[in-house]
Amino acid sequence: MKRLISSKMMIWAIAAGATLVALPAFAEPKIGVVDATRLLEESPQGKAMGEAMRAEFAPRQRTLQAQEQALKSKQEKLQKDGATMSEDQRQRTEKELRDGGRDLQRATGEFQDDVSARRNEELSRLQRTIIEEVRTYAKAQNYDLVISDGVIYSTSQFDITPGVLAALQAKGGGASAKPVPPATTPATPKK
Repeated sequence: MKRLISSKMMIWAIAAGATLVALPAFAEPKIGVVDATRLLEESPQGKAMGEAMRAEFAPRQRTLQAQEQALKSKQEKLQKDGATMSEDQRQRTEKELRDGGRDLQRATGEFQDDVSARRNEELSRLQRTIIEEVRTYAKAQNYDLVISDGVIYSTSQFDITPGVLAALQAKGGGASAKPVPPATTPATPKK
């Protein structure tokens, strides 16, 4: 009886072994690493966003620079001619300088807030575009896993950034290449 059970187990083991040999070997997972910062900076969409932002905010920046220069000139005039001015003229000029300085400081703060809010809004839009392109590329190339932020080291064999960048360049600037219309109300920065 023991021989019969041993023979059956031996046959079963041979059959199981043959079945395992016939099964396809499990492939190693295909892993890619992408440098999201490089894609943001070097993609045509990212460059178009930067140009649109500069074009949108350049007039306000020039206005602020002109206000700052006017205040400096007024300050220099006060220092130069202050001794020859009447007390009333000097006080009026000092008040204008203080008021102008406060106005400039307020306008500069508003400008920086607007630029920051707009940049966050556009970066969010650009990040969505890049993430979608990475997904499309990864699916087309049969990647099982793509890692981005938090990678401390990776060999170049895993880096798919050049391939994704080429795909983004093939699409060109897309919708982001158009000048960005100014925001009508200040947007809050996305976190």
